[in-house]
Amino acid sequence: MKKILLIEDDIVLRENTAELLELSGYKVETASNGKAGVEVAKKYLPSIIVCDIMMPELDGYGVLESLSKNDITKYIPFIFLSAKTERQDIRKGMNLGADDYITKPFNEEELISAIESRIAKAAILNEERENNGVFQEENVFNDEMKTLNDLKNFFDDNGKVFLYSKGDIIYEEGNNSNYIYLIRKGVVKNFKFDNDGKELTTNLYQEDELFGYTSFTQNIPYQESATAIKDTELVGVSKQELKDVLDNNHKITLELIQLLTDNLSGARDQLIDMAYSSVNKKTASTILKFAEKLNNKSGEAIRISRNDLASVAGIATETLIRTLSSFKKDGLIEIEARNIKILDIQKLQQIN
Repeated sequence: MKKILLIEDDIVLRENTAELLELSGYKVETASNGKAGVEVAKKYLPSIIVCDIMMPELDGYGVLESLSKNDITKYIPFIFLSAKTERQDIRKGMNLGADDYITKPFNEEELISAIESRIAKAAILNEERENNGVFQEENVFNDEMKTLNDLKNFFDDNGKVFLYSKGDIIYEEGNNSNYIYLIRKGVVKNFKFDNDGKELTTNLYQEDELFGYTSFTQNIPYQESATAIKDTELVGVSKQELKDVLDNNHKITLELIQLLTDNLSGARDQLIDMAYSSVNKKTASTILKFAEKLNNKSGEAIRISRNDLASVAGIATETLIRTLSSFKKDGLIEIEARNIKILDIQKLQQIN
């Protein structure tokens, strides 16, 4: 019977997960914090360790680091179980040597599948160590990519770095669409010009978002322009490189399709708002959208041009200015030069 060590400080989750694993045929030992988990691992020598990240005494990173330094425990497969889904947190764990991660909430099939896969892999590698006396360490990212987080890590590791100052053009409509970009820092605006030369903002992208995709199979030029509206750092991967990744990682292809679907839904909702919403609602929604994309903190002003606000809202600049004056009079915002400070976010959200 395979042995599992479960390190989790949430008593309800710990007991429920332990019961689930026992019903699946595993022998389970548990620990309520990282410090205790290290001691149990050394004594129990489990087949695999499933460990939370945020815990008292010693966090999951500390547990993994401690066990990795011990000759007896360093080859035990290690899976993080955590609600921390940010790419940086996952990457930190993988860099320390974790074999996999599962985010909460999870289902039984996902957990059991990950455990069985990692135990099987460990058995194979253990045989290689015994037969050859040497072992080439594998990086988790040699495995098939499973999520958009894995794809973004590929961008970080393999992409070309681009730096832009506020106002710089990243690409223009009609340029060859050579790269797909990931935003490391900053905010990017996509826009087009109508037949009268009026600029229409089509999308806003912030840190950790992908943009610049047109076609992954055809040489179609960019269909809109892109500019940095804050100092921005990008990593770009060529279309051919991305195509190669998608050809070999079908799960990522499905994730990317879902991302494109979500983007289309967002564009549709924006068009519906432009067609049917009141001017006040359009203006309020646009201010809130810019505040979100610019990572506005409570009480801080956002600096954005009236033209950009008007083009996203789909209204004339003169109409926007009159609406902003009305919001200021009602105590919803403050205006100083190009800066807008939100005073009552709840009332802005409630405007119809």
